[in-house]
Order: sequence, then C-alpha cells, then structure tokens
Amino acid sequence: MADKIKVWFDAEADYLEVRFSDAAGYEKETKHDAVMERVDAKGHVIGFSVMGVSKFKKDKPLEADLAPA
Repeated sequence: MADKIKVWFDAEADYLEVRFSDAAGYEKETKHDAVMERVDAKGHVIGFSVMGVSKFKKDKPLEADLAPA
C-alpha cells in the first residue's frame, strides 16, 4: 500500500481522483460505469477516479472491483 495518497475533487465536474503513486499510467475501465482505475505499465493499480460523485447516496457505499495487483 502507498505511504501517501493524493486526492483531487472537482465540484464543477463532479469528479474525484485518488492516486497512490506519481508513476506514469493510464485510465482503464472497470465494471462500474462511474469508476475508472489508473494502472501502470505492469497493470498494477496506482489510483482510481469516480465520475458523478454527487449522484451516489450518502448512506450506501460505492463499490467497484479494481484489478488485482
């Protein structure tokens, strides 16, 4: 697990991004329409993003599977 994370939230775009690493990577779809995972060249998850954050209910967590390490 990362020692430090970086979190960005853009209220206007309703977008949340969390990164576990500053390593180069690319966005990859998940089974959840609102969630993208960020992976490095070896396929390790180095972050994720959530689109449309405000549409999710506060009393129910958003669940999505990310690629195994």
